[in-house]
Amino acid sequence: MQRVIQRTTSARKQALRRTIKSQERQQLLDRIQTKRARKDYGATLSAQFQTARRNRYEDWEKGPLAPMRDSGLDRTTYGGQEGSVLHPPRLPKHEQRRHVLFAEGDRVCVIRGREQGKINVITQVNRDSETVLIKDVNMGDVIIPEWAKDRMSHNADIQAQAFPVPFDDIRHVIPLEDTETGKLENVLVKHAYAAGPYHERAPHSKLPRYSRYVAGLDIEIPWPMEEEPVITDGEMDTPRMEVEASTFAATLSQPPMPSTVIDELRNKYGKFRTRHDPEYLRAKMMEDYEKEYKETVSLTTPKTEAANMRAAKALERRKARTDADGNLKMSKDTIKFITEQMQKATIATQPAPLKTKAKQAKPKQTKPKATA
Repeated sequence: MQRVIQRTTSARKQALRRTIKSQERQQLLDRIQTKRARKDYGATLSAQFQTARRNRYEDWEKGPLAPMRDSGLDRTTYGGQEGSVLHPPRLPKHEQRRHVLFAEGDRVCVIRGREQGKINVITQVNRDSETVLIKDVNMGDVIIPEWAKDRMSHNADIQAQAFPVPFDDIRHVIPLEDTETGKLENVLVKHAYAAGPYHERAPHSKLPRYSRYVAGLDIEIPWPMEEEPVITDGEMDTPRMEVEASTFAATLSQPPMPSTVIDELRNKYGKFRTRHDPEYLRAKMMEDYEKEYKETVSLTTPKTEAANMRAAKALERRKARTDADGNLKMSKDTIKFITEQMQKATIATQPAPLKTKAKQAKPKQTKPKATA
């Protein structure tokens, strides 16, 4: 059973490594694809601008002799642009803004470009490419392909469409009360930021949970009002009363769900599972028996015999140096060295004897004898 757990742990680690590698590979492919898409989008716009400038210069230079480009096959599509220009490439995740301060229904003003100064309402927000579509602003003719005419029920070859405008080219326009006159005036918000409080939104809402404010004044910019969608029941929809009705009763003879569902919800061979399938255990036991059998019937050669003899002698020497509990015995020199060290440590820890000063007897002074 221990081998089964080890194999399960090893398989889980290998699966985790494969998952990490696949994620890194996918991130690399996403970066390459995003970079390529942005490059192609820029090249398309640049080619269109260069063609327009070249045609305009040619019309000015030749005057009445300029070619009539709105004729022939391009007569109905002259001046139109490809539909790919309406879909700018998305930005990488690390370059996207954390807080998007624009929403559908906001009144904004274009501050740069050929539509500078125009004010209107946002009709669509693209968070991946950080662009918006503004009503009747930055309009242009788009060429409609043949396959899309039937779906759109449109007979013309071109159609007027609003082109995307980046976030950096627009600013909020909000009504503020003038402190001197007391009248409401439209004010252009140069800088805004996101902060709390955070609100709970309805499931159908596309608005973020955070609030937005005018930088410097700390005046909240209200989010546009959203209309709750009207949901109508279709022919194939199930009535709510039938959906909420409880029609299943669990019994002891019938489990609430098939056993295969548990394997889908949890890892079948995970280390946290306390029970494994009998087939899986039987297969692992057969693998262990097969491995043991192959070890017993391995081919014996003089080299392997010598190695086995050396291993047996080493095992005998080790057993001779171990006691009944399997612990290694100490040699006499080791025991003697340990005893000496313990005696030294005991002597060093004993207190020193107190020294007493003994009174020394002074020698008697004898008078020198007189000599004749």
